[in-house]
Amino acid sequence: MIRWFKSSHSDGPEGDSCVEVALDWDAAAPATVHVRDSKQTDGPRLAVAPDAWSAFVGHASRG
Repeated sequence: MIRWFKSSHSDGPEGDSCVEVALDWDAAAPATVHVRDSKQTDGPRLAVAPDAWSAFVGHASRG
């Protein structure tokens, strides 16, 4: 079972417009990073490798 979480910044006036992320743990390292829309939790999900997710987050945080 995976546990979904979202940013603490999601609690603002538009806090429902967010993505949720979950890690599929395999031993001591995540095997897959899952991403979904927090407004449609039963909707489609994106699954990416941890390295790809780290690259995306690094790029997105630079604006």
